[in-house]
Amino acid sequence: MLFDTHIFVGVDPSGGRKPFTYAAFDAQGRLLTLADGVMEDVLAYLGGQQEALVAVNAPQRPNSGLVRETRQSLPLLHQSGRAQDMRLAEHSLRERGINVAATPARREYCSAWVQDGFDFYRRMAELGYQPHAEGKLARIFRETHPQACFAVLLGQLPLSRSSLEGRLQRQLILYEQGLRIRDPMDFFEELTRHKLLKGHLPLDLLYTPEQLDALAAAHTAWLAGTKPFETSLIGDPEEGQITLPASELKSKY
Repeated sequence: MLFDTHIFVGVDPSGGRKPFTYAAFDAQGRLLTLADGVMEDVLAYLGGQQEALVAVNAPQRPNSGLVRETRQSLPLLHQSGRAQDMRLAEHSLRERGINVAATPARREYCSAWVQDGFDFYRRMAELGYQPHAEGKLARIFRETHPQACFAVLLGQLPLSRSSLEGRLQRQLILYEQGLRIRDPMDFFEELTRHKLLKGHLPLDLLYTPEQLDALAAAHTAWLAGTKPFETSLIGDPEEGQITLPASELKSKY
């Protein structure tokens, strides 16, 4: 194990009243924390860690125009400028059938949560967190993407993240990875005819979509630190590479 003294944190800037959800595992895959709050809450948690590898569900920076420069060799692109206004990593995911949002070249054109992500990376750097690199560093960050993580772990596109069946599926995907989280099959053991008729579902046994996204990021961080050969990188370092929890990626999902 390369990072057996680290904790592995996943951060999801989801927006809303508490715009950040974060989760952390130890080197044995035990869940240490699962919480939400504002940016300062996450930074306070990260600032208190001596050694941590953090995976963030947000782009690191606006695109650098690499897709536009190489548009002749990228088959998915159309002639409109908007279709080319994305990072190379995002184009690579779309080419594989994984629909992800594009990151514009200008910050002011980015969604509010994406801009929050830019600020979060900057604030992490101020705490001494550095991009992933060869060798062992005390504080490291990586970029990942929850929809892409679930797709590569499942081998196909997952169900809708907001649906009950999608939440069950995502939680089972992570549970099957050996993470010490709630077993989603307990949901069915607690489900009775009476509860179903009354609409009293045991939803407290399931994680929210935002929590599942943060857990997926934390799992990706854990793999990157403990089993790096079971991860892969897509995109260009200049724009920000996305780390995914699989050593090989399918051509289509």
